[in-house]
Order: sequence, then structure tokens, then C-alpha cells
Amino acid sequence: MKSTLKKLLFTLAGFLMLSSITACAQKQPKAATVPTTTTKKDMSNWNKLTKEEEAVIVHKGTEYPGTGDLLNNKDKGTYTCKRCNAPLYRSETKFESYCGWPSFDDEIAGAVKRIPDADGSRTEIVCAACGGHLGHVFLGEGFTAKDTRHCVNSVSMNFVPDAKG
Repeated sequence: MKSTLKKLLFTLAGFLMLSSITACAQKQPKAATVPTTTTKKDMSNWNKLTKEEEAVIVHKGTEYPGTGDLLNNKDKGTYTCKRCNAPLYRSETKFESYCGWPSFDDEIAGAVKRIPDADGSRTEIVCAACGGHLGHVFLGEGFTAKDTRHCVNSVSMNFVPDAKG
């Protein structure tokens, strides 16, 4: 009996882990590739990244679901690119999707580029100013009226609160 229960718990734990990792692995229509227009001069103004930030932003990694500092942020303000400080999202477009990463249903106009992901099944989102990896965008899930979910790594962003007035 103990052996069967252990196997069942192990299988359930594996399923839950796989489910959380693949939460953003939905097929999406292909988006047009837009070249990054960053110049070497622009690069000199970029922020120094930690190894974790570099793994996500430069090497297109993903932070563990549910671990990001900005996941539960409810303050009013602007989310900016961790690498180049470009404004990306306003807090008014953030919503709870329960996927384990901050979710937005709209970006600041011109701030985010959509490109086909290397896995061929998703659409990657990158900072339009520096090309830094942000996460993925998903359409047709029905979470908001805009029917769009930008699933963004917290480690790819900073948060700048609105001035209190």
C-alpha cells in the first residue's frame, strides 16, 4: 500500500511540475520578424545585468513560475525594461492570469516586438528598444476583453511607481 501511495504522489508531483512549466506553452499564430535596431552606442547605456537576469534577457530563459518579484505587484506605475529602461507596460493593463508570471493585456505603443519563438509554437516578446527577451504573448484565452496575455518574466522588468500627488 505504501509503495502504491508513493508512486501516486510522485506521479502527481511530476504532473503538477510539468503543468506549471508548460503554462505558457500554447500554440500561437506566427508573427512577422522585426529586426532589432539597437546600435553599439545604445548598448553603452544598458544596465549591468546579474547572471539570472542575463540568462533570461539575453539567453531567452525563463524564471521559475510564481517566484518573480513583480508577480503580485498591485501598485500604480510603469514597468520598464531591466536592460535599457524603456517603458513597456502600464499597471492598468496588468491582470491576474494565475500562470505564475506577471500578465498584461496590452503594451505601451511601440514598446514590444513580437517574433516567432525558436520552438516554432509560440510568439516571443522582446523589448523594441534593445531586443531583450521579456516572455511570450498568447491570444484567444479569454482572460480580458482584449483577449491577449503578455506572459512576462519579472526579472526582465523594473517597476517605476507613479508619483504620489
